[in-house]
Amino acid sequence: MSKIRVRFAPSPTGSLHVGNARTALFNWLFARHDGGIFVLRIEDTDVERSEARFETQLLEALHWFGLDWDEGPDKGGPFGPYRQSERLEIYARHTTHLIDGSHAYFCFCSAEQLEEERQADLKAGRQPKYSGRCRKLLRVEAARRITAGEPASIRLKIQDSAFSWHDLVHGPTTISSEVIGDPILVRSDGHPAYNYAVVVDDHLMEISHVIRGDDHISNTPRQLAVYQAFGWEPPQFAHLSTILGPDRARLSKRHGATSLAEFREKRILPQALRNYLLLLGWSHPDGKTEKLSLEEMISQFSLDRVNKSPASFDMAKLEWLNWEYLASGDLDHEGQLQVFREGFDGFLTSKNYLKQGETVKAVGLVDAMLGIFLDSKGRTGFEDLARFVFDYDARAVAQGAETREVAEGEISRAILKAFIPKITGENEVTYEKFRQAAKSVQQETGKKGRELFHPIRVAVTGAVSGPELEKLIPIFEEGAKLSLARPVKNTAERLREFAAAAGL
Repeated sequence: MSKIRVRFAPSPTGSLHVGNARTALFNWLFARHDGGIFVLRIEDTDVERSEARFETQLLEALHWFGLDWDEGPDKGGPFGPYRQSERLEIYARHTTHLIDGSHAYFCFCSAEQLEEERQADLKAGRQPKYSGRCRKLLRVEAARRITAGEPASIRLKIQDSAFSWHDLVHGPTTISSEVIGDPILVRSDGHPAYNYAVVVDDHLMEISHVIRGDDHISNTPRQLAVYQAFGWEPPQFAHLSTILGPDRARLSKRHGATSLAEFREKRILPQALRNYLLLLGWSHPDGKTEKLSLEEMISQFSLDRVNKSPASFDMAKLEWLNWEYLASGDLDHEGQLQVFREGFDGFLTSKNYLKQGETVKAVGLVDAMLGIFLDSKGRTGFEDLARFVFDYDARAVAQGAETREVAEGEISRAILKAFIPKITGENEVTYEKFRQAAKSVQQETGKKGRELFHPIRVAVTGAVSGPELEKLIPIFEEGAKLSLARPVKNTAERLREFAAAAGL
């Protein structure tokens, strides 16, 4: 097996989780970096949970994610079929070989008997494992019981006392056979167990490296035992760290979006998600580069840069990367606007800034806000924009830790006392009128630059920094004209409220 061959082998039992997507990405990058082969294999022997619609969703999600494969169920290849459900005859043939070679045996233990053994081990403080009750059963007796229709599974005889391998992420690893017992190869319903089918498939498909999550480390000794029984050379193993949520628990739905489909619905770009998942457990050789093109990912990727410590999923970091990609010009303007409009609509309704249907009449307002977002290259996020437009609270501004000095400072108060009356008498404030009023105050007070505009900014926006007033003021004015469930206050209304709250 001189050529690198890796595989991604999902089960079609649900949506593609980001943990599995990262596994697929690392396999794909490893293959592409070295000119190897990336195989997609569908592990669908769990007949109760596997569904064709989930396989379709998996393929669509991987395509959206930007990954392609050289061999797979939709493309074929020299080692097909690429669905385990279509390889049952292959597993049966290899099972017969193991039984004939006395490497495997029939087990007639019932579920009740196995549970009794398990409880006895737990009560005695032992690691639960199969006792080997049927291991010494004569072949002729087993054949008689099979002929009589008695259900039986097939188990592998474990020979070694320990299994060791050099993990390409975790280094030298050893697990005692005492904790695994004789594992089931084929269940009593005739379907192969995961740890059996995967070995047969990986060997026959000439997989050179198995790159997967570290939740599979405990499966590795069982698989090495199967390789040993057949006399096959095992592939090299690399087990990737677990992805954790912000609370350091394993990432799950309670942490928010976890599937590719959910991130797609949130208008996260596949480029950004690929980039972010790469950084979860891998670092650039220079130790600082965070945004990488696909070509850079391929050229720089290596398993020796993979960290064995668990990685924490940071939604804010992903959103930052998403803004970087969206604002970088990789999409044309119309493409950016469409992605943002849909994403911003969803955000505004989810946060109750706009009700369902209101975004239709507020499309001009939303597009104006998006214009600010794009110009700021993501530095002003959706949450900040919504707060600037919808959440003005004069009392909070006058009493806020960062903004209180404007309400209390002698110079600030003098500027605002001169400025506010020039604005509050206007029915509609254009930025030109706003500038003229500020220029007039400059002449009256002799103040200019930040000393002049900082108190005006705070009084109007409620924040010490943010987008340019030239862009915000038209939004305040247009938003105030809309009849929304959560009204937008125009410039004059904001200043009147601030004057009252600050006692000006």
